[in-house]
Formats: sequence, C-alpha cells, structure tokens
Amino acid sequence: MIQTNSLWYLTFGLACCAVEMIQAAASRYDMERFGMIPRASPRQADLMIVAGTLTNKMAPALRRIYDQMAEPRYVISMGSCANGGGYYHYSYSSYVVVTVSCLDVYIPGCPPTQRR
Repeated sequence: MIQTNSLWYLTFGLACCAVEMIQAAASRYDMERFGMIPRASPRQADLMIVAGTLTNKMAPALRRIYDQMAEPRYVISMGSCANGGGYYHYSYSSYVVVTVSCLDVYIPGCPPTQRR
C-alpha cells in the first residue's frame, strides 16, 4: 500500500514529551486535518515518533516495532531525552534512539507546555 499524500504515524511515547505529542493530535490542534493519521499498528504506519527517555528495557521493544513497520519507514526523535538522554544522559539505563533504529529527523529540546 502506498500513501502518497499523508503520513500515518505510530506514536511511541515514553515520558512527558508524549503528553505534548498527544495534545497535538487532540481536537485543539488536530494533526488529522493536515493528513497525519495516528495508527496503533506498526504494520500500517510509515512514521514513528519517539518521544521520551529510551531505557535499556524498552530498547528491544522499540527495535521490534521498528522492524515490523513496512518500507519506506521514517523515525522522528522528539525531545532532548530521546535525542541525547536529556537529564538522564549519564544514567546507566539511558539509551539514545539512534543506537536502536535509523533516525531521519531530530527535534531538539523539550516541547513547550500548553498555556491557557
């Protein structure tokens, strides 16, 4: 199946960045109107958004889901924890996403909080 004009994304939220990613998909910002459709199955998604701290225990699960995605597949690393470990950079249990899967886009820094 070829999706030419839309991104079907798989959310892989691990920490506080995931809450901000979920808010972007909710009714206030609504990523679906731009053609980005969230999928719960890795076999239907062509983009994985990794948000949050990746640990030793979660790294094999991320790799398994990445391998289950169909080609072409893309990975976005969102937030400072997913990019370089963030606050947990020197921890023994922290991984950087690029060591587990092939990354396409880095989004640096923590996402801004929603102001009311």
